[in-house]
Amino acid sequence: MLGRCRRRVVVCDTGTPRNRPSRALHGYLTRDGIAPLDLLQLGRQELRPYRVEYRRTRVEDVYRRSDRFEVQLARGPSLFCRKLLIATGVEENYPDIEGFRECYGTSVFHCPYCDGWERRDSRLAVYGGGPAGAALALSLKTWSRDVVLFSSDRRLSRAVRARLDKHGIRVIPQTVRRLRHTAGRLHAVEYASGDIRRDALFFTTGQHQQAVFAQSLGCEFTRKGTVRTDRLGETCVPGVFVVGDASFDVQFAIVAAAEGAKAAVAINRQFQAEAGQALAS
Repeated sequence: MLGRCRRRVVVCDTGTPRNRPSRALHGYLTRDGIAPLDLLQLGRQELRPYRVEYRRTRVEDVYRRSDRFEVQLARGPSLFCRKLLIATGVEENYPDIEGFRECYGTSVFHCPYCDGWERRDSRLAVYGGGPAGAALALSLKTWSRDVVLFSSDRRLSRAVRARLDKHGIRVIPQTVRRLRHTAGRLHAVEYASGDIRRDALFFTTGQHQQAVFAQSLGCEFTRKGTVRTDRLGETCVPGVFVVGDASFDVQFAIVAAAEGAKAAVAINRQFQAEAGQALAS
């Protein structure tokens, strides 16, 4: 969108998005089922007519320099820009369970909206403590009648346990030791006193920002750890925008794309105002 506004844009990306372990991206109209890295490649190709520069590089740090930002790259000289759009997203806090990493993206998932349909009517496990784990287990009843919750956390209230019991969700209050699998396809979840056959596991163990740029620049954060922005993605730091999973909205690829388009319009309007080309609203 900024390229179409004839703005000079440089996109810096390492090519390692949050959803890279996934075999398919879902919920993106006209692109349902596409491999995440294939979608990125299509996007890069569509940038070319608009002379948007793409650099496969890591941004090491960002500094405020008067009315500009200095973007320090892993390779080459720093870039200087007037506006900064951060779309670095978040990363899951992966539990230290044998077999977990090997299954992630194939039979272990974090989002039921992204992968629940493909696991419908399967034997599902949920890994997560406290109310978050219980909420995920209850939500998965939309896709399967067979859901168990692994939670050794004592924060489950009687009311929450009653709801889980009402919906037929068994709580296994033991530590998960290992995920038994073949080439990433889950067979069983092994715990202290036994195991249980499962086809897929969904987890909620928290997440963290993939990059600390927003924090180092002084952006405000919500209690959930996402960057606080207005409806167009602008933060409390003038000229800094945050979109995608690092922002406050639901974490879908199609929502991230929409947030990027809205932020681009806001950035272009700021440039227009700075050049005296826009009337005050």
